[in-house]
Amino acid sequence: MTYVHELSSKLESHREEITSWMQNKRAEVPIPIYGSVDIRDAGWKVGVVDANHFPAGFNNTAEEDRSTLSKLLREHIERRHPRCEWVHLYPEEHTRNQGYVENISTIQSLIRDAGYRCTVGSPELEEFGSLKGISGPLKLNEVQLSENNEILVEGKKPDFILLNNDLTGGTLPGLKSPNVSPPPEMGWHHRRKSEHYEALQPYVNEVAEMLEIDPWHLMPEWFVSENKCLIEDACRQKLALEIDAFLDRIQQKYTALGIERKPAVVMKNDSGTYGLGIIVLHSGNEIINLSNRKANKLSYAKGGVDVENFLIQEGIPTIMVTEDEEPVEPVVYLIDGEAASWFYRINPKRSDMDNLNSPSARFEPLGEKKIRFGEHAHGWHALLAELSMLAMGAESLNRR
Repeated sequence: MTYVHELSSKLESHREEITSWMQNKRAEVPIPIYGSVDIRDAGWKVGVVDANHFPAGFNNTAEEDRSTLSKLLREHIERRHPRCEWVHLYPEEHTRNQGYVENISTIQSLIRDAGYRCTVGSPELEEFGSLKGISGPLKLNEVQLSENNEILVEGKKPDFILLNNDLTGGTLPGLKSPNVSPPPEMGWHHRRKSEHYEALQPYVNEVAEMLEIDPWHLMPEWFVSENKCLIEDACRQKLALEIDAFLDRIQQKYTALGIERKPAVVMKNDSGTYGLGIIVLHSGNEIINLSNRKANKLSYAKGGVDVENFLIQEGIPTIMVTEDEEPVEPVVYLIDGEAASWFYRINPKRSDMDNLNSPSARFEPLGEKKIRFGEHAHGWHALLAELSMLAMGAESLNRR
């Protein structure tokens, strides 16, 4: 069996070639100002399982990484918005989620450390003077829409608006300016997870060719099941057949490579889930026998949006565990396309195949826990996360 970690010498020997290639590719697409990527590492396969264009969780990044994050923020803003002095941060409406509020406070601090004035708020939060975070209150600034449908903060127009709102419920007034980033059209009201995989695959293929390895080792298999209504038996039957055929293809690859494990798939909303509506399946029969409660959970997305299309994704078990055998997955935070900070999502109540993003998860910075294969895998995780940012840029370019 081929373990990706055993190929790390190939990665290092091609480091200069990949760096040059990456620079050329970044010049071809609008690189996101920021993003976060969830990586799953089975040893024999390492892959991006989720990519967020509007990342929350900056409060979980390590304190020692903050200066690098601020430096990269400044480099991006100087390049894309050279006259900027004032950044306005436009958040979600998570008024009761102290972790999310702390995320916004951290981003504000990073922007200020980068040398910019930074205000926070939105018309939707106008009734609140502040929000309660973990470390203390976050002051909100007065935000209104002008007669020309422009965002005004305390009566004035900011130089640049940084979105930290994934727009699941649709676009918001005043966010059509070219000085808004990430671009609103990349919100989950338009974007699809499958589009990210479509954009990511060519980059993975090119890097795999450089490294002379099978790209299968660097990306999960996937397909989209469209217009499947889980409340109707006929829909479930058709979906079950699709899932079984997909599992058979994965099993054939496992057998060829000597992987002694039963394959599984992860079924999720093709639009952003925020950790909602995700289920692991080992056979199509499981979807036929799915309880109404689980079917309703699977069909529910953030903001009450109905799920129409499902992404069926090859499940990648995590080989990474703590010394207490708790399953772990790395979460990479990127600024201006560069992997700049890591933390680990650890969930003692989930299995190595399960979605670890649940209330029982905890987050610990890189290096705080002894993670099996952590040292060997770090370079692969960074590479895939940075390829994911290229793919996000390609997605954005395609929407223009």
